[in-house]
Amino acid sequence: MFNLILFGPPGSGKGTQSERLISKYGLKHLSTGDLLRSEIAGQTPLGMAAKSFMDKGQLVPDEVVIEMISSALDNNPQANGFLFDGFPRTNAQAEALDKLLTQKGTEIAVVLALEVSENELVKRLLNRGLTSGRSDDIDENVIRARYSEYQKKTSAVADYYKNYNKVIHIKGEGDVDGIFESLCKEIDARLAA
Repeated sequence: MFNLILFGPPGSGKGTQSERLISKYGLKHLSTGDLLRSEIAGQTPLGMAAKSFMDKGQLVPDEVVIEMISSALDNNPQANGFLFDGFPRTNAQAEALDKLLTQKGTEIAVVLALEVSENELVKRLLNRGLTSGRSDDIDENVIRARYSEYQKKTSAVADYYKNYNKVIHIKGEGDVDGIFESLCKEIDARLAA
C-alpha cells in the first residue's frame, strides 16, 4: 500500500494534481473535510460526535478524525494506497496518523510539498475568485492571511516528516503537466525502491 500526503497552500494546485495522481496510481483520496461531511450525512456515531462539536463552533477532536480515517482505511481494502489531503495539520495529528498506519501495517511513503510563491498564489486565487463564488478568493488581504496561516501550521508538520526523510519539495509553478511529471517522478522512485 502506497500512502502519500500532498501539501500545498491554497491555490497551489493540490486539487488538480490530486485528481491526476489518484487516477494514475489508483489511490483513494482521503480528505478530512469529505470524511466529516460523509459521516455526518450518514448519521454514523462518529458523524454525530463530530457534528456535536461543530454545532458548538468547536474543532472536531483529533481522536474523532483519526477514527474516521481508520474507518475509511478499513472500508477500502482494495485501494492501492491513500492520498491524504488536509491532514495532518499538526504534529500531534501526524504522530496519531503514523501510529494508526503502523497498526494497519503501512506508513506514509512520501510527503510531496508544492512550493508556490506568495505573489503567484495571490494572483491565482484572485483569478479563481472571479468564477469560484468563494468569498475568501476575492480579497487579497484574506488570501495573504490564509497563506501565512498555512505557513505557520504546516511547516511544523513538514519538519516532523523531515525527521524521517519523507518530505520532497516540488516546484508548483509552471505548466500543470510539468508539475505532474515532477510529482510522478518522485512517486515512481519510491514505488520502484
